[in-house]
Amino acid sequence: MMWRAVVLGGVLLLLVGAQGRGRRKRTVTFHRTQQDESWAQTRARPGRDTSGLFRTSKSIHNPSFTSCRVPLTPAEHKILDDNTHETGFNGDDGSHVVLTTDYGKSFHDISQQINNTFIREEFGVSVGPGNSVILTADIPVLNNPGGIIFTSVDAGATFKFIQLPFHLAQPITYHFFNPDYLVALSIDGSLWLSLDFGAEWAKLHDGVQTFSWGAGINLFFSCSRVDAVEADERGDLLLKRTQDLGKTFATIHEDIYSFGYIGAFLFFSVMEDSRSPRVMYFSSDQGDTFSQALLPSASTEQFYSILDGDEDMLFLHVDNPGDTYFGTMYTSDDRGILFFKSLERHLFDGHRRSDFTNITSLRGVYLTNKLDEDGRIRSVISFNRGGMWQQLNKPENVDCEDKTRKCNLHIHGEHSRNNRIVPMVALSEPTAVGLVIAHGTVGDSLSSSQHPDVFVSSDGGYNWRGTLRGPHHYSILDSGGLLVAVETQREGQVKTIKFSTDEGQCWRSYNFTEQPFYFAGLASEPGTKATSVSVWGFRPEEDGQPMWVAVTIEFQSLINRECNDQDYEEWMAHSAQGLGDKNGCVLGVKEIYRRLKKQSVCRNGRNYMVSKKQSPCLCTREDYLCDYGFYRHVNTSECVRQPSTANKTLETCLNGEEDELLTSGYRKVPSNKCGGGFTPTHTAQTVIRPCGIQPSPGPHSSTQVTHFDTPGERLVLILVCVGAGVIILIVTASAVLAVRRVVYRNRLMSGVKNNVGRGINIALVNGRTGEPIKTEFFDMWAGDVAPLIKFLKEIEDGTVVMMASFDDTSTKLNDEARKLITDLGSSLITNVGFRDNWIFVGGKGIKTKSPFEHHIKNSADTNKFDGWPEVLEMEGCIPQRQD
Repeated sequence: MMWRAVVLGGVLLLLVGAQGRGRRKRTVTFHRTQQDESWAQTRARPGRDTSGLFRTSKSIHNPSFTSCRVPLTPAEHKILDDNTHETGFNGDDGSHVVLTTDYGKSFHDISQQINNTFIREEFGVSVGPGNSVILTADIPVLNNPGGIIFTSVDAGATFKFIQLPFHLAQPITYHFFNPDYLVALSIDGSLWLSLDFGAEWAKLHDGVQTFSWGAGINLFFSCSRVDAVEADERGDLLLKRTQDLGKTFATIHEDIYSFGYIGAFLFFSVMEDSRSPRVMYFSSDQGDTFSQALLPSASTEQFYSILDGDEDMLFLHVDNPGDTYFGTMYTSDDRGILFFKSLERHLFDGHRRSDFTNITSLRGVYLTNKLDEDGRIRSVISFNRGGMWQQLNKPENVDCEDKTRKCNLHIHGEHSRNNRIVPMVALSEPTAVGLVIAHGTVGDSLSSSQHPDVFVSSDGGYNWRGTLRGPHHYSILDSGGLLVAVETQREGQVKTIKFSTDEGQCWRSYNFTEQPFYFAGLASEPGTKATSVSVWGFRPEEDGQPMWVAVTIEFQSLINRECNDQDYEEWMAHSAQGLGDKNGCVLGVKEIYRRLKKQSVCRNGRNYMVSKKQSPCLCTREDYLCDYGFYRHVNTSECVRQPSTANKTLETCLNGEEDELLTSGYRKVPSNKCGGGFTPTHTAQTVIRPCGIQPSPGPHSSTQVTHFDTPGERLVLILVCVGAGVIILIVTASAVLAVRRVVYRNRLMSGVKNNVGRGINIALVNGRTGEPIKTEFFDMWAGDVAPLIKFLKEIEDGTVVMMASFDDTSTKLNDEARKLITDLGSSLITNVGFRDNWIFVGGKGIKTKSPFEHHIKNSADTNKFDGWPEVLEMEGCIPQRQD
């Protein structure tokens, strides 16, 4: 027997299913439509048995702890009896839609409003913004032109019948903010749009695989080309976008494998052919521009998975090759392009389930499990958004056995829930500051041989306490002022609920019914601010049909005092002993919350709002991630260069510009607000533009890289001169064709290559092939001009000459040298003075003056920097030499 409930708009809806005569069991889920957080970038591999990941042996218990229990007095028991309401309804004729508008005191069967229609089991109900609800009927596809839905704008009080012109393949998707805008995918792969809450539908596109709303009214979808077969399996899909609700479409990219949208990021993986690994692209501007993420590529047997994300950053898992059950977790910068290694050997089982959990009750806290080299699963926690991970502390009231090598708390996650080891994963709520309740085991690692117990943390995961023996279903009520739990009975029936008013330090038990029933779940309205809870389940009847039961307990009758100022205290988040001024500083901010004292027995109430004070912190190394190509050294906070990237120039294409990453190895954690203190040197030097790809109105577009109108071979030359800072000379040989661009690029001179110096820096390039010939620099302050003159005289005809100043160019530069540079096409060299900025591109044998030359005088009146003119940058194209 199954059931599902949903709460919205001050009401609670329940839909139950039962075995009717001649009909199979019908069960429907009420849930809010959400985007899949675990977006897997490949089709699912065959399911693998991952239960063996847990160490199994003779069943044992956790190290013992004392669970505080306080009995109810007769008076308290009577108060709860008087405010407990039980409702039963028969399940003998299929599915029922049941509604309560008084927080569970009474329920009303409203099935007749939908003509007692059977509702689909797998995605029968979609709940949207406000009071919007859509029920999807379960009708045969054959002999029916389309499906049937029932829509409600008043949380189920009334429903409207709508005949669809298609059959749904998956749940209807609401727009994030406008419930009238609906998108649906039909079983034949057609994408449909409604702008009036389902009353009318228009087909947008055929051959659609997946879709997602973006910001505003942007709608993204992947589709196959006409008559394409298994395009999704070959990575041969098109990614398209409409910005006007289906009036026009633009192709963002071809040859994609799959895509997703989360936070502020559009992302997709690309596979050029069946033999090529997939790479990830990200866009933070709705697909107008996008860049390849600096991540390891993935084969067809691997996958990417977005674990979590917001407008500041993403958590992404990259699967390891083979059936390893683990991969590497990365965190992104605020553009979703640069990714930094966060956690190795991150557990991800064969069913594509991760134990990654965002602890929403405290900013910056994340919890997950890793599969260590010894084959054991261990829990780790991060308090700074993945910057550093550590094992959980041993619960304060648990003593480990002496033979245990390491004694830590390990938390059961989705992997354990899927293997039926625990009924629930870790639970936290933003209104219950610092409170976390979870199933776990204590010892060296997570083990299925240990019976899981329930543990509670009141400070966001820093410290834990054993609170209940054995697995339970639990819920947070009254913004953390009340916890409720029902012990899991695998075969038996339940009649007792446990509750705590001091964050799990002590529990009290109440028998809410005289007739036990099989437990189905807990529900509360309005969510975590409620002080009443409904326990759902069913009792078998003599005729074989179930009697569905809902028991609602109103705890506000027992906890009848409203909290006042004396019931609250100030609490500093992320506080620990011995940290001095850094105490409480996480992500650059120190936060002091006003929250309920544990010993206060009172109600926060439905109007309770979280109150906090913030103050900025000085920066430390812990406020930084290790930059691309760096990793955090073991047992330190220092970021060191990865051996695989040593002595290499780090380059990336960002938003259409080629960047050379000149970094000390640190990048501030996204959303970190620290200031002052530790400040690593970090620059990103733009040296080439353009790069990357722009969206096009169709699958093919023409891309121009120069200002020339006639296609032909060109030599693209770029120089950058930065006063007394850095010089970078670049040559790019390219062929501009009618449809696409072919680029050969070679970085000639830069500080990274250690081949620039004070004076005149020169790079010689073959004017026919674009191949580099030689680079050199000549010190014009303390050196001799003779070597420069000799160098200039030996340049062969047809050679492109690139020059740039660095520091002083003129002190030793005599008339003979200036004349030789003039012969190369310069018209400004005669005016270059002390510490002027000057860049020039010419050629040996040139018949005219070169148009590629810039000069800025060193003047105290006009200098942009202290003692130096502003940066000079020049870009252009010259014809290839033809004999």
